[in-house]
This record gives sequence, structure tokens and C-alpha cells, in this order.
Amino acid sequence: MTVRWIAAALALAATGASAQTDLATAFGAREQIEQISLSPDGSRLAYVVPTAGQGSALLTFAPGIDKEPKVAFAMNGEPDRLSDCNWIANDRLVCGIWGLAQPAELANAGIIPYSRVVAIDANGGNPRMLSAMHNSNSRGYNLRGGEVIDWLPEEDGNVLMTRNQLPDSRLGTRLGKSEEGMTVDKVDTRTLSSSRVESAQQDVSTYISDGHGTLRIKAIQQNEGGRDSGVIRYYYRQAGSKKWEPLSDYNYVTEDGFEPDSVDYERNAVYGFRKKNGLKAVYRIALDGSLKEELVYSRLDVDVDKLIHIGRRNRVIGASYATDIRQAVYFDADLAKLRDSLAKALPGQPMVRIVDSSMDEKKLLIWAGSDKDPGVYYILDRTTKQMATFQPNRPQLEGVQLAEMKPVSYPAADGTMIPGYLTLPAGSAGKNLPAIVMPHGGPGARDTWGFDWLAQYYAARGFAVLQPNFRGSTGYGDDWYLQNGFKSWPTAVSDIGDGARWMIKQGIADPSKLAAVGWSYGGYAALQSAVVDPALFKAIVAIAPVTDLPLLKEQSRWWSDYRLVSDFIGSGPQVLQGSPARNAAQIKAPVMLFHGTMDRNVNVEQTRVMDRALAAAGVPHKTVIFENRDHQIEDGAMRARMLRDSDAFLRQSMGM
Repeated sequence: MTVRWIAAALALAATGASAQTDLATAFGAREQIEQISLSPDGSRLAYVVPTAGQGSALLTFAPGIDKEPKVAFAMNGEPDRLSDCNWIANDRLVCGIWGLAQPAELANAGIIPYSRVVAIDANGGNPRMLSAMHNSNSRGYNLRGGEVIDWLPEEDGNVLMTRNQLPDSRLGTRLGKSEEGMTVDKVDTRTLSSSRVESAQQDVSTYISDGHGTLRIKAIQQNEGGRDSGVIRYYYRQAGSKKWEPLSDYNYVTEDGFEPDSVDYERNAVYGFRKKNGLKAVYRIALDGSLKEELVYSRLDVDVDKLIHIGRRNRVIGASYATDIRQAVYFDADLAKLRDSLAKALPGQPMVRIVDSSMDEKKLLIWAGSDKDPGVYYILDRTTKQMATFQPNRPQLEGVQLAEMKPVSYPAADGTMIPGYLTLPAGSAGKNLPAIVMPHGGPGARDTWGFDWLAQYYAARGFAVLQPNFRGSTGYGDDWYLQNGFKSWPTAVSDIGDGARWMIKQGIADPSKLAAVGWSYGGYAALQSAVVDPALFKAIVAIAPVTDLPLLKEQSRWWSDYRLVSDFIGSGPQVLQGSPARNAAQIKAPVMLFHGTMDRNVNVEQTRVMDRALAAAGVPHKTVIFENRDHQIEDGAMRARMLRDSDAFLRQSMGM
């Protein structure tokens, strides 16, 4: 049996039927399922869908029972936004809310993120705020809403969660309180009655539970003179003990040390990551007092960078890594067999993952997709061995011919082979095409094989798109990462330019119609490429780019990570030479800039500085500012405008 339910509530969204004939609207639309979960008994689904602007709605649906989904909860995105909703009982959910604000009282801090955790019935009833809140007597602002760290499957409607406590100004009275820092509370999500599990402690960043209601790992941020040191110190408890003992130190800047991820209740051990020969690998450490460590899985070529979990206890069932295509290794033999069966049943969707499961793991929520398929959600009943189609991720693109993303490699100037992905327009001969080099963001990131809405849009408009994993990218180990993409920008930018020259040499790209397009660090790299080799690219599109490295350091001054950011970017003449805004006079190609005013990752002033520098240098350019939008510009209408305007700009700049 195959059943497809396209949510009726999508009428709330800004996109409509006209998207079928408007590529920019279709590709710019947010995913129609932003997050999804399965109820403990496997009978109901809860999923977050986009509405107008940055808004989202929580829908609940019982396949075979409900005729259409119910809208249980909605946020308009101005500024509160819905992040994820997970079942805490068969009739109740816990949801995360987040947003960005600019309080006048904290003007020096700029844009500030905040979060909240709420509980709500599947029909929208009995909403409850679970997070600790501040009031007029609080000493400070409670921006951290906390997180659920154990779903307590045996306790209907209860969760174990962190809460951030603030002291207030009524000390010395019965109403005053002095506790400050993170606590862990068991909370009844229906009544808000709670009991304290762990008392308040400052500088605790998180806890990890064993999935059975017991805290086993604690993380404490190490500070130096009030500033982040870049080191997290982890502690653990032996089974049945209340004493915290040292486990490991982890430097999240260099990624050195053991980083815990998940506790295995049955093994009395913790899974996590540690480098082996410069590459991330999965290790397991015993929590019985011996701290015996064993290697679980590693690769000689790439990082093993993710653990695969299942169920409400967050059980570890495998790990994954990305070579040319992301692969998974399953530690659970039964699920490994299931994965192989699904691969045969879904040959056109080789990317398969288990999204969620019922409590007994008899019903699974599956996602499958590929480079040419944005993905489809399925419901699998392991008892009956029947699988029903639930919903495609991007229904607007049904009927649109998508392009193949092909893994490639090309030689850099020093002979090093640079891996990447080449997407050619569907049906094209792949010769003498208008072409785009699209460096990824980060720089602590890499591109991976799969559907990419930005690359696919440009391919649909006739461009060849190369996405290089230049040196400075993560995923390939320390030797490839170098010092990072900012300190090592000459190598990274050279690799990007060599990708463009390779496309020309292969006859793929028309050298008179070659552009660089990038987002975040990718936007920086696109602009800096035009500084380094002014004749190579004929047009530059930079979305939310870094443009001035000294300014980037200065914009972190009021935050505790200022020293880390400064060290990450570096100092000396290379910082000025590596700032496109300070070298705008060397750019010869026309430039188009996009940026949101609520971008906390890269402040919009980076684009405004570049805009002024380009104007002073007489470089033809256009700048589009999206009001009240963040780094990702998660607004279908604004993304569609960005696609449409950038496409028109590229064509005009290249004389197409």
C-alpha cells in the first residue's frame, strides 16, 4: 500500500501552485517537512512545516484515522521560531522555540540568540512553558531555555531537562534566591510540578543521560580570565554513584581530546570521538572506573564524524562518514540487514536514514533521497514488512528534471588533487557552458553528495556548478584542514581558482562566462578570488559574506570567545591582504551582495563595508539587504528573490 498525504496546512505557506512554473520560487521554498517525529506507540506523526516568512506550524496526524492533519501550534517567526517538536507521550509533545533579538539594554552585544522549551497536547491544548524564566527582579537575562536530556520513556509526560537559574535582587527575603547556573530537573510537562535532580552550577554546558533517567556525563566550560579557553572538561559518574570523576578534556577549536556523545546503558560505557592519525574516529570508554578505551570505527581517508542513533533512549546503532558519498556502518546487525533491504527497495534513493522509531522499534520513520531527489519520508512497519510513502520533502519540485551531482577531483597548482562535486545541467553535453565555482561556507565545513537547492537551481538555469572541497575544509583530517580557511586563505583561494581553470581546460566552462558564487565563508572566498585573480571570474555573487577580517575580530569583542576568534583569524599583514573590503580596488568583475540584518554568524556590517569599498573603487555592484532575516535567510519569498536576482545579474554580467 502506498499512501501520500500532502499536508493541507501547507496553504499557510507562502509558496503556492505557481511554484511549478517558477523555478526560483520552487527551489527557494523551505523544505516542506522541517522536522518530524513518531509517537511512542507508532500511531501518530508530528511534523513542522513552513508558513509565511520565517514562520512554522506543528501538525499532528494519525495515518489511517485522521482525514487531514491538525494544526497544534504555530509561530510566525517574528521573532519567535519553532525549531523541533518531539513526542513525550502518545498525546503530548515538547517543542523548542528560538529567536534572535537586539535588546537596547545590551546594545554592545549586538544580536543575541535565545531559546525556550514548551510542552503542548497533540490537539493544541494545555500549553506549558518548561524553561526557567527571568523577571523584573532577576539579575540578568535568561536567554537559555534549556534542553531535554532524557525523555524518560517509562514515565508518561515527564522529562529530564536542564534549566538555567538566575539569582534575583530580593535576597534576604523569603522570595529571594541565590542559586545561579544550570540545574537538572525532572518536570511533569502536564502540571509543571518538578523535582531537582542536579543543583545549580555555573559554567556547566551540558549533561548526558544514560536514557534510563540517570546522569552519567557532565561538561564544564573552562575559562581563563572570564574568556572561553576553548576547552571543555568532562566528568562521569560510575553506576550507582553520585561522585563526579574526571573523564576527558576536549579542545573544540583544535578538536583534540575525547568528545563524549552518547552513553550505552547496557555496556556501561560512553561513545564519542577522538582523532586517530589526524582523522576523527569513534571510540568507546568504560564508565566502570577503569576508563578502558577501545577503538570502535575509523577510516584512513576521512573523518568518521557522526554517530547514528535510534529510539527514545538515543541508542547508538552505527556511525557514518563522507567519502565521495556519505556512507554508514551499522553496529546493530538487524538494522544493517534492514538498511541493505531498503537499498534494494529504493534503488533511486541511496541515501537512507532512520529518522525516528516507536518505543518498541517495530515502526520506523525513514527518509530516503539522492542528489536528484530532495527526499521522501516513509513509514515502515517491521512486523508486516509494509512501507507507506508519507510525503516528499520538496513537492514543489515534482516534475522538475534535476541534475546529477558527480564526484570529481582536479589538480591544484602544486599537484595536489582537490575533491569536489560537479553538477551539469540535466540533458546538457557538458561543454562550453556558463559556469559557477561555488565554495562552501564554514570554513569549518565541507560539501557532501546529495540534493543542494542552490546548485540545482543554477544547473536548472543552464550553469555548470563546481563545488570544491578546497584545503581548509574539514572532514579530511588535520593535514587537509591546515590552519583553517582564514589563516590558510592563500591555499584555499588558490584551490578554488584552480577549480575554475580545470573547468576551462576540460572544455566544461566558457571562460567568458565564469562566475564565483558563495555563502558565508564561501562568499568571502568568492570575493577574495576576485582580488587574487581579477581576470578569472566575470561575476561574483556573495551571500552573507565575511569581507573584513579585522572587523570580524572586533565584532566578537563583547563576547567571551573574543580571544578564540582572534586566534582563529590570525594577525599580521596576511589579515589585511586577505580582506576583500580592503582590496576592493583590485576587483574587476561586477559584484552582487546579499545579507540579512539579523545575521549573528556574520554581521550585516560586513556587507555594508564591502558595499562602500566597491563604490569607492568604482566597481559595478548591487547590494540587497533582507530586513529581519538571519544568516540562512530562511524565508521562501526572500530566497526566491535572491535566486531570481542573482540569476539575472549573472546573465547580464556575462552578456547572456
